[in-house]
Amino acid sequence: MPMPAISVAMSVYNGERFLASAIKSILAQTFDDFEFLILDDGSTDASARIIGNYAAKDSRIRPIMRENRGLVASLNELLHEARAPIVARMDADDISRPERFARQTSFLANNPDYGVVGSWTEDIDENDEPYQVTGNDHPQDHAGFIEAIENGWPLMCHPAAMFRRDIVLSVGGYHAAFRHCEDYDLWLRLASVARLGSIPERLIRYRHYENQVSSRHATEQQIGAAVAYLAYCERAAGLRDPTADLDRLPPLNELDALFGRQGVARAIRARVAPNLLYSRTGLRGDGFDLICRYVREGGCRDGMWRTVARLLRFGEPLRAARLAATLATG
Repeated sequence: MPMPAISVAMSVYNGERFLASAIKSILAQTFDDFEFLILDDGSTDASARIIGNYAAKDSRIRPIMRENRGLVASLNELLHEARAPIVARMDADDISRPERFARQTSFLANNPDYGVVGSWTEDIDENDEPYQVTGNDHPQDHAGFIEAIENGWPLMCHPAAMFRRDIVLSVGGYHAAFRHCEDYDLWLRLASVARLGSIPERLIRYRHYENQVSSRHATEQQIGAAVAYLAYCERAAGLRDPTADLDRLPPLNELDALFGRQGVARAIRARVAPNLLYSRTGLRGDGFDLICRYVREGGCRDGMWRTVARLLRFGEPLRAARLAATLATG
């Protein structure tokens, strides 16, 4: 078979709800020289059947069916299965605009110094209705990308990314230690070997809903991202990255030992706590104890009393009382 210009990489786990729309949006691309790798990661719903039905109709789809191994393993497998020099990421719950691949392939062809290009997003909810998001759009050029890293702003929408496969493989692909923030860690590692940016067009409809991974694993994701940033700073300073060979990050209270100095865990809590104040999952899970310890360590109290009220609205009166007592005695 002739080599396609693009390999589209999609991992699916129990994605039946939005999967058909995601697949159809790829098959409708105006740039159609691609293979479409869809890996079913041991789904227990109708995902495999949906994938099989579309594969029977379109020869560009290469289905991969196997047992569950997790997203990071699936993404790395897709990287190694890809035949094209360019890989386009896609998730099973989002929708690509028809012109997405045409715009991104043109950008990479005209900007050989760029290794990754994303796009701005149109944010939607589970019913395809507009979803209100505040904050900055993703940075357009590499200088803006570095600025976004330093300021903790959004870097790139993972399912909107298109990248040169060899560059991603050269930094080791996705790292298992950064589960649930594997893309953020990858962008930070790539920033030292390639240029990254996003086309200022809303080429993907990015979906927000309560059961998505970023909602279900908010605390672990935020801690992982904070550690990834610290590792980025270590590398930028010419120091050894202690996370480079890890399969899993250690508990938060072991990070001082991992990085070989005191205060690392406290710095991570200070970076993470403000990002969990609006997370229902984080406040109901391990993020709550992290926030309380952050307050006891003298952390910023802005918005904390509003978080007490939020806990009451979330049906967590005991946690609301605990946080109030922590604030009152600090």
